[in-house]
Amino acid sequence: MRLVSTLTGASLCTGMMLALSAPASAAVDAKLLEMLRANGSINQAQYSELQADLANETKEKAAQKAQADRLSSFESKVAWAAKTQMKGDLRLRHEDVDADGPTNSSSRDQDRQRIRARFGLYSEINPQVDAGIRVATGSSSDARSTNQSMDNYFDKKQLWLDLAYIDYHPTALPNLHLIGGKMNQPWVSMGDVIWDSDINPEGFASTYKADLGGAELFGSAGYFVLKDNVDGDGVQFRHDLRLYSGQLGARFAPTDNLKVTLGGSIYSYDNDKDSAALAVNGNTTNEFTLYEGFGQIDLTGLVVPLSAYGQYVVNGETDSNQDTAWLAGLKTKLGAFSLDYNYRDVQRNAVVGAFTDSDFANGFTASRGHKVKVGYEIDKNFSVGAAYLMAKSDASNPPTSDANIDTFQLDLEAKF
Repeated sequence: MRLVSTLTGASLCTGMMLALSAPASAAVDAKLLEMLRANGSINQAQYSELQADLANETKEKAAQKAQADRLSSFESKVAWAAKTQMKGDLRLRHEDVDADGPTNSSSRDQDRQRIRARFGLYSEINPQVDAGIRVATGSSSDARSTNQSMDNYFDKKQLWLDLAYIDYHPTALPNLHLIGGKMNQPWVSMGDVIWDSDINPEGFASTYKADLGGAELFGSAGYFVLKDNVDGDGVQFRHDLRLYSGQLGARFAPTDNLKVTLGGSIYSYDNDKDSAALAVNGNTTNEFTLYEGFGQIDLTGLVVPLSAYGQYVVNGETDSNQDTAWLAGLKTKLGAFSLDYNYRDVQRNAVVGAFTDSDFANGFTASRGHKVKVGYEIDKNFSVGAAYLMAKSDASNPPTSDANIDTFQLDLEAKF
């Protein structure tokens, strides 16, 4: 019996020690300790010693839990920071514009130094929602430019709200994005004849792409507000100047070394006949419904990879013969070097003069000519580039007819 009692006591002690070392609750450990004392497996001294150890361990576990709770609370408060990206860029530019025509004057030529600074925060709110905010420099609220000239005796430069959007992409529908606010252009562009690259439209848009097995289908649709109560007859929806957009396209690869992108777009303005603001920069009409076809061919099997791209635009709202625009170009990138060339012919009422490329022909329609850009990446996120635009314009700086507007730009850019 004594041997059995000894073995039983040893087993119980061993079980108690295992229980104390295992992740059990203090209430269970204390109950086991009382049972060991009640059946005589441990004496009073052993009981007191183990009870003190149990109390210390309980305090340590409580302190660890409190610390874990504090850390968890802190992490939940700053979790957004771990899912937020800070991105920006800074560009220094020397620009020379030479306008040469029958009524040319020095006031139409420009030789200036400019800066552009942009900074944004882009955060994952939850797995289905992203949001972005960006501020940028600019000499004015002009949607086509974020440049600020180095001028006016070292005065401070203005910052403008450049982006502010929410992007909802439900997990139940992969590759669908529902976007609202002031956003990046939701459509695919193969040139800047219709849209200057700095323009960020305001309103609501949806984008979607689908893998069809060997081809990718992409598309977008949008509703954008340009002017509230444009006709002065009331603040109701029907009095707003609006833009509706739609686009559908596909990307596919007939061979391993050939990729093709084809698509079409429509940009339809509502209440535009009541907006004199659209008949600017060469336009003689304020009514626009733009139909666009675009495409790009990428040849990757050549010694130097080459891409050919283009767009063709028709304004379906004008009865004049000045309603079409087209652009065709070639571009390549080899190592740190890049080269991009295109030629365009933009008739007077083919596109909205307020939104077309602001650098080409001083941002006027009724223009045609060449645009060449070269770039070199000096180091990671640090590059130098140059652009030369040779335009002949029927509208820039009227009454000059067939003026030559040559623009040279030298850029130094850093991204972070």
